Amino acid sequence: MQQVLEQLDIIIDRSIAMNDRTGYFAYLYRRVTAEILKEVQLGNFEDNERMEFFDVAFANYYLDAYHAHTHHTEIGVAWDYAFNSKTESLTILQHLLLGVNVHINLDLALTATTVMKDTQINLIESDFMKVNAILGAIVNEMQDRLSKVSPMLFLLDVLGKNTDEKIINFSLEKAREFSWAHANLLWGMGSDHQMSAIKEMDRAVLNLGMFIKNPKSKFIGYALNFIAMFEAKQVGKVISKLREDS
Repeated sequence: MQQVLEQLDIIIDRSIAMNDRTGYFAYLYRRVTAEILKEVQLGNFEDNERMEFFDVAFANYYLDAYHAHTHHTEIGVAWDYAFNSKTESLTILQHLLLGVNVHINLDLALTATTVMKDTQINLIESDFMKVNAILGAIVNEMQDRLSKVSPMLFLLDVLGKNTDEKIINFSLEKAREFSWAHANLLWGMGSDHQMSAIKEMDRAVLNLGMFIKNPKSKFIGYALNFIAMFEAKQVGKVISKLREDS
């Protein structure tokens, strides 16, 4: 897992140097990975060795997609959409959620299916769900930190009764439940019959990404555009603020 953290650091540093918004999700994901590593070292999972292997396999889906994108080789439609949105003037929250959407809703199910292909998938359920608590803590942390670089983000609270928090919780906690259901579905199919189902999942996750970028509510869309106007524009400044006191 230490090598994963080092690779994520390289992506973050590259993003800062190139003012590339891809770095926002890379930073968030580094926080998640570091926290899981901490819990493994503390022995807080039922099977810590397996969980470390699981987390590395999970991270590799993102790392492989990132490197494929930077080398202009073929990747799934959901990741392609997320990466290609980096040049658009979305809110920082939206850029974060575009990455979260694909990695949780798609990659996580694929990881569970792959890691447990030779045994019963329910053996990992407890540790799989335990990560929800880790993610929940990081959600709260990121909520506080985003206000440093997105001073108008509170408008989503005012307009949508904690809409911003609901969006994040859907994309993290609820998405993990969605992912667990699909992991079971894929695992039950066996590796020889998964390809078409994975492509369908990829397209479904793409549709969620399109919703994150362009909410159905025009009112929320206008609010997001307004929020983006007042946000920090330099990726290095944003990540530096998010890192403070971490």
